[in-house]
Amino acid sequence: MTRLPLIRSLAAFAGIVFVLVGICGFIPRLTTHVHELRFAGHGSATKLFGTFQVSVVHNLVHLLFGVVGLGLARSVDGARRFLAGGGVVYLTLWVVGVIGAGDWIPVNTADNWLHFLLGIGMLAAGFAAVRVSSPTAT
Repeated sequence: MTRLPLIRSLAAFAGIVFVLVGICGFIPRLTTHVHELRFAGHGSATKLFGTFQVSVVHNLVHLLFGVVGLGLARSVDGARRFLAGGGVVYLTLWVVGVIGAGDWIPVNTADNWLHFLLGIGMLAAGFAAVRVSSPTAT
C-alpha cells in the first residue's frame, strides 16, 4: 500500500473535521438552543458544544469547506492550496471578529480564538508539510 503524502493526509483530515463540525451544528445536545438556530447573522443564541456561536449558513459553510478540502486533498497541489488558502481565510475571519466587523456572521470570543488557531495551523501546514512518499504519488 502506498502512503499518501503528509500534506494530502492533513488536508483530508481537516476536510473531515469541517464536515463533522458542520453536521454537529445541527444536532441537539451537541448544540445548545438548536430551536433558536437562525439562518444567518450575529444574533444567533445557538452554540456548538455550548461555546461556539453558529447559524444555519455557518454550519453549511463548514460542510462546504470540508467537502472542498476533501476534493482538493486528492492532489498535493490541491491540498497545499486548501491548507494555505484556508489558513488565510481563517486569519481574515479572526481579524474581522477582533475588530468587530463580523455582524454578518455568528462569532464570539471563542470563535475568534479558534479562527486564529485554525488560521495559523492551516497556513503552517500548507507551507511546511513535506511529502513522505515517492514524487509520483499525488
